Amino acid sequence: MKLSVIGTGYVGLVSGVCLAERGHEVVCVDSDPKKIGLISDGIAPIYERNLEPLLRKHIGANLKATTDVRRAVLDSDLSLIAVGTPFSGSEIDLRFIREVARQIGEALREKNGYHVVVVKSTVVPGTTDEIVLPILEQASGKKAGKDFGVGMNPEFLTEGEAVSDFMHPDRIVLGGIDERTIARLEEVYAGFDQVEKLRTNSKTAEMIKYASNSLLATAISFANEIANLGAALGGIDVVDVLRGVHLSNYLTVTLPDGSRKRPGIVSFLGAGCGFGGSCLPKDVKALVAYGRKAGVPMNLLDAVVQVNDQQPKKIIALLKKHHPTLGGVRVAVLGLSFRPDTNDMRESPAIPILRALAAEGASLKAYDPAARDEAREIFRGDSVRVCENLSEALSDAQAVVLVTRWEEFRAVPELLRARDPQPLFIDGRRMLHKKSFGRYEGIGL
Repeated sequence: MKLSVIGTGYVGLVSGVCLAERGHEVVCVDSDPKKIGLISDGIAPIYERNLEPLLRKHIGANLKATTDVRRAVLDSDLSLIAVGTPFSGSEIDLRFIREVARQIGEALREKNGYHVVVVKSTVVPGTTDEIVLPILEQASGKKAGKDFGVGMNPEFLTEGEAVSDFMHPDRIVLGGIDERTIARLEEVYAGFDQVEKLRTNSKTAEMIKYASNSLLATAISFANEIANLGAALGGIDVVDVLRGVHLSNYLTVTLPDGSRKRPGIVSFLGAGCGFGGSCLPKDVKALVAYGRKAGVPMNLLDAVVQVNDQQPKKIIALLKKHHPTLGGVRVAVLGLSFRPDTNDMRESPAIPILRALAAEGASLKAYDPAARDEAREIFRGDSVRVCENLSEALSDAQAVVLVTRWEEFRAVPELLRARDPQPLFIDGRRMLHKKSFGRYEGIGL
């Protein structure tokens, strides 16, 4: 099948490359010539595990890149819209969605034959039918359902694991205005035979995405609220509390051989310094705002956001237990991306943590295996030294703060063992064992 994917961010580029791996002819489209140049040279403009090898494998063969929306639409059977939908503070920003819909519509005006336009970006319920579809009709002079199809196909990709998530999905949601649209969209995923596919309308497909992310965010904030209470009471370690919760039959499956396996959602029921990224914070806030606009207060999700906003402050409080005045205290912050195996720093808890420490006058070093360039851009002009390696970040540190669960950081106990005096270690993810350090503080302890 000939596909055009418009937008080459995490969702668009991963989708385009993986669809090429599945045998489709794909053209990736972006308005940024620099990104298109990199992609055409087989260089991924984002860091995502296992993405670049697949990109190099297919670019120039059944995968191409261009800035020309019109040509891409004319030369394909189905277009996936995968542009950004940032949250403005009161609602999601649909500027890019509107503009791409207009460009696709203008191309459809010239095109003979049936074409399907599918929104893959995360948009609030009603966007595909009430905004994208009318723009397509107006720009094309054609009729949706008769001359072209319109659908919604949400993504469920975890950054750092996006290639694996796309190639081995747990579900595929196919939304559309009619059976013809959904049937054509189903052809895109024809090779995913073992995956359950849900056929529905576009509005329901849009809500499924928000409901899924809101559930995960709620699990994280629930764990953090329990952690905060346990820490206040004393004598309680949230790691043990949640381990006891995980052992429930609701959260652990007993296999026929007697072994037990925990489903993926258990990983979200863990205490830490808060969730970040381009999805969970934005999507929960957008759904809260959307509900308020519809006259339905989203009290639970509003609380989820409030708990999350406060979590980075817990790190500062733990540090001040040992250093009441932070001026001049040498602090190393480990992990800058919002999660491991990505360089995405959007809404990362590391940002408010570092800025709060800088405001207190701490002497700051920071390290991340992938997000160093992004960090230097974000903290340009701030007093944060972004280090090239872990050893450099740890040298001379009086306190070490772990923010992101990179596997590389499992080496920290060994690297600090010979230090005298031992620096304070603050585990913002409860990743490392508390007995591995001479001086340890952690969320929920």
